[in-house]
Amino acid sequence: MLLREARAVGFDCVGVAAPDSVAASGQRLRQYVASGAHGDMAWLADRLEWRADPRLLWPELRSVIMVGINYGGDPDPRAITARRSRGAISVHARGRDYHDVVKKRLKALAGFLVRSTPCEVKVFVDTAPVMEKPLAAAAGLGWAGKHTNLVSCRFGSWLFLGAIFTTLELPRDAPRRDHCGSCRACLDACPTAAFPAPRQLDARRCISYLTIEHKGPIPHQFRQAIGNRIYGCDACLAACPWNKFAHKGREPALLAREALLAPRLAELARLDDAGFRALFAKSPVKRVGHARFLRNVAIAIGNSGAAALASAACHLIDNQNPLVRGAAVWALAQICPGEEFAGLRDRALGGECDEGVREEWCQGTGVWLSRRDFRHDD
Repeated sequence: MLLREARAVGFDCVGVAAPDSVAASGQRLRQYVASGAHGDMAWLADRLEWRADPRLLWPELRSVIMVGINYGGDPDPRAITARRSRGAISVHARGRDYHDVVKKRLKALAGFLVRSTPCEVKVFVDTAPVMEKPLAAAAGLGWAGKHTNLVSCRFGSWLFLGAIFTTLELPRDAPRRDHCGSCRACLDACPTAAFPAPRQLDARRCISYLTIEHKGPIPHQFRQAIGNRIYGCDACLAACPWNKFAHKGREPALLAREALLAPRLAELARLDDAGFRALFAKSPVKRVGHARFLRNVAIAIGNSGAAALASAACHLIDNQNPLVRGAAVWALAQICPGEEFAGLRDRALGGECDEGVREEWCQGTGVWLSRRDFRHDD
């Protein structure tokens, strides 16, 4: 009955886990936070005990219902990274904000439970100290892949997850067997070597973290590896061999919007705050804010190898936010001939008060990247 109703409201899979099924994952999370590999994500360190034992979050909890929505798509999302004058947006952010989609359906399924049997419920989609991926694995929706994400035989690495906590005592589902074997495709696909070992992620090296969660300048050592990724990274997810068994997600609300499939960097660089909000209305991208988004766009421009994008980078040099200006300086240093960059630097340094931006100007080398080394599509 639960499976039938879950599918009726739009979920592709459902399973039930015990509240005490993630104690071991909670211990690994404590070690992870202690190592500092979570970077700026201070919220991960909050209420670690609650994450390890959901009953501390809600003592009346008896069963955890985990659900998933397939958001897989084709063609291979990695193809856009070869189009250097365009921006690459992670698959999960090309449609409507999944938080809104999943939560609405969770409420519908929770409402069905309450009407069917006297009980209490709570719903969660990345909004509380809940370990969704370990709980989903415990509920049999898949297993923990070496890239630290859930992997499913039916849906590959492409599942949005949601949780319903309930006071009902429900039959538990058995966890799935780990099918990764000796494969390390996801680990080898990472452009920044963010996996020190299977199932260990150093977020400070992860492109998704750097372009979404990280609030400051992107460290120089990772800028070229980011390429044209302006929001998130699908490299490890897309490399998973189990994706070949996954059918394309058919959920209309989550299908990619045409404007977000391959946006031109030159146009993105000129978005003001209102234009940014309009383009990414109802999209997860809006969560990073205008300044961090332009920082990412500037890094992508620097990696484009396109001298024609220098004017877009120059436009960003006038931005009031030093985070944006610093990234724009780096971009110009990559695509402008040395003499041209030196001229821009000499004119800008007199009026630049931010030490970080001044340092970017002084470090800039004006290295000319041959346009013949890249494929352009404008």
